[in-house]
Amino acid sequence: MLHISDTVTLGDWEIELQPIRAQGAGGQNVNKVSSAIHLRFDIERSSLPPFYKERLLRRNDQRITKDGVIIIKAQQYRTQEQNRADALARLQALIQEAGYRVKARRPTKPSRASQTKRMDRKTKDGRTKALRGKVDL
Repeated sequence: MLHISDTVTLGDWEIELQPIRAQGAGGQNVNKVSSAIHLRFDIERSSLPPFYKERLLRRNDQRITKDGVIIIKAQQYRTQEQNRADALARLQALIQEAGYRVKARRPTKPSRASQTKRMDRKTKDGRTKALRGKVDL
């Protein structure tokens, strides 16, 4: 089970994890051991609420295919268990980002006291600058 929020969880049957060989340097070990993880998650067939599905499918993310499948490749760590945990954490973060709503800004007006304070400051600064003129001797 992968917990997305207090009310949303994903079952293990929804996430396909496949061990693969990691790329890059590593000597003989990298050629023999399948320590990387290839995670596939089908957004349409998942049990996510419609809100999450819409937001995920609208995202412009290279990890989401045109068919609506999230593909994450985790190969940062040396062990399969760590890479599995990393892939699941990245999937969880991606779904949580999609569920985040930005608060709408409510326009406000400056208070009367702050307006008065600002105007007093401008007047004082103006007087100070007026004193910077030429001095008659």
